[in-house]
Amino acid sequence: MITARPKPLLHRTIAASAAEEIRKLIFDGELKDGQPIRQDVLAARLGISRTPIREALVQLETEGLVRSEPHKGAVVAGLSLADIRETFELRELLEPALLRASAPRLTDEDFLRLKAILKEYSAELRTHNVARWGELNTALHATLYARAERPQTEAIVARLLTASDRYTRLQLLMMKGLKRAEVEHAEIVEHCEKRRIAHAAAALKRHIAHVKSELIRFVNLQRSER
Repeated sequence: MITARPKPLLHRTIAASAAEEIRKLIFDGELKDGQPIRQDVLAARLGISRTPIREALVQLETEGLVRSEPHKGAVVAGLSLADIRETFELRELLEPALLRASAPRLTDEDFLRLKAILKEYSAELRTHNVARWGELNTALHATLYARAERPQTEAIVARLLTASDRYTRLQLLMMKGLKRAEVEHAEIVEHCEKRRIAHAAAALKRHIAHVKSELIRFVNLQRSER
């Protein structure tokens, strides 16, 4: 249940800020799979009109977080095996290619940033600050690919990372993936820093494939227990 709690939105456009707030509600589980999204309640909570809420929901639908249903309107998209497979198979295909293009060009400054992200990520994993996991995971991947000079592919991957954020959080929370994620991220960064590019790309592909397989196993287990 979303309680009315006005919260002024002051950064970027109002619609983009609204999308960010609704995305957070979905990732944090306050808006649950299949739940109708009440535009009037969200507008009251965020202290804005319904128009930017509608625009935000259109954006979230393109990210796969929201879907439109007849007679219901916008609802939170549930966990879909087909979506998981497609999202992570695209990531397996595109991200290693981006990394191979970017890693040889990563600078000392890039590696300082990557190590800072790893350090903060480890701290947030240990304190179970779930709200930061997706943001830091995306920042790590984006920094690894930042020198690829392939803007179209980077834009697609950025969308895929956003779409897989809640899946990643679920995998970390429910499948005891915390330590493995920490180790695998550090391994990828180390390979890049030592210019072992093929090893880095292979490690990245294994990392993404493992998350995919764990999520598929989890969803199948949940369905078998119903």
